[in-house]
Amino acid sequence: MRTILAAILISLPYLTAMALNTDPAVVDSLTALEQITDTLPEIRTDTIIRLTDDDYREVAEHLGVETAAIKAVVDIEAGRAHQGFFAPGKPIINFDLTMFRRFARKHGINLSRYNGSHAIVFSRPNARRHGSTQAAQHARLNAARGIDDVTAIEGTFWGMFQIGGFNWKLCGCDDIHDFVNKMSTSERAQLDLFAEFIRRQGLDKYLRNKNWAAFASRYNGPSYASRGYHTRMASAYARHKKLEAATAKSTTAKSATAEAAPVE
Repeated sequence: MRTILAAILISLPYLTAMALNTDPAVVDSLTALEQITDTLPEIRTDTIIRLTDDDYREVAEHLGVETAAIKAVVDIEAGRAHQGFFAPGKPIINFDLTMFRRFARKHGINLSRYNGSHAIVFSRPNARRHGSTQAAQHARLNAARGIDDVTAIEGTFWGMFQIGGFNWKLCGCDDIHDFVNKMSTSERAQLDLFAEFIRRQGLDKYLRNKNWAAFASRYNGPSYASRGYHTRMASAYARHKKLEAATAKSTTAKSATAEAAPVE
């Protein structure tokens, strides 16, 4: 049962892309994809398991940071909707062709051999053809996995925290497929991977101290300032703190009203 579900998880978006007129030559990549299905644990494909406030609180306490600080990161990486999935079992991803090329060179893969047969990999995501930008991203990733599975995963940013697949070891995973499995399981799993990643990298102290620039430069790279990553984080943090204060005030008021109500 586990193998069947894993095969469905990987193959369905690929087959969807084929049905939507993707280059027929990429059928060859199915063979390579099937070789990894036996290593994948069972993944829920019937529902999206969303994060709760309790999840945020538990992880924030573990890291010694404020929940508003973690939510600020999500705001920047995934948007205010805080979505980690676009469909059950399908995490939000960003297949990065530049990173894919970089890791292909590292692994000695000559990508010029695949320009024709895997054209979808080297083209912009076609949302019109695949139904949405994320569906197009997954179709592109699946085709890239047909060239080389590990390289494709390494060259993709995953989940609501957009962690690069090449960082799987820093997330505390057993191997790169364990990383993908956890990213595909639930938003709480994505949050746990993020927590482990920043803990091992020593980035939690910057969230703890609200040093947005230091966190942004190490988490998002040297070009963070030109994109206003740190200032947007500061604004997001302030907004979440305000929401938390308003929620706490409302809860206190309701409790006081309930206590003051006469007993019949």
